[in-house]
Amino acid sequence: MAEIMLFHHAQGQTPGFLAFADELRQAGHTVHTPDLFGGQTFDSIEAGVAYAKGVGFGTLLDAGVQAADELSSDLVYAGFSMGVMPAQKLAQTRPGAKGALLFSACMPVTEFGDEWPQGVPVQIHGMDADPFFADEGDLDAARALVESARHAELFVYPGDGHLFADSSLPSYDAAAATLLTRRVLDFLAQE
Repeated sequence: MAEIMLFHHAQGQTPGFLAFADELRQAGHTVHTPDLFGGQTFDSIEAGVAYAKGVGFGTLLDAGVQAADELSSDLVYAGFSMGVMPAQKLAQTRPGAKGALLFSACMPVTEFGDEWPQGVPVQIHGMDADPFFADEGDLDAARALVESARHAELFVYPGDGHLFADSSLPSYDAAAATLLTRRVLDFLAQE
């Protein structure tokens, strides 16, 4: 079974985020969910992003990276949206990474190095009409990562929901979330 570090999105550790982590645990995996917002949650992405800007994205990224310091290095790093920043950085820069799961976001590989590390598999999931994922460069970054990495998969779902796998939010898409979860569990079974 895999050991996973799962980072929350800009609305914080919502009930749907925590339910997703619990679903992975029920499948037998160990899941760590560092809270970069100190217990705060937000009713909208915009409110969460405003909070993150106030704290500083760099500060939150550093906090996510530091949270990994207390754990073994052989982790799968996962993140939803804003949480992709620390997950991707750790997967690319921390020796021993077992894999990466990037939900609703993807940074250009050059943000954290020259290339995706060999031997670190990655899955990226997003919706084709999500304005954050499809229109702000994340989908392009995901496609470039898949082209350049040996073990990379991109799954694009129909729809415009950004946090479509969070069952506690209006953007939840049950069919897409079920498929995402099945693909994630298949990925983790190989780790």
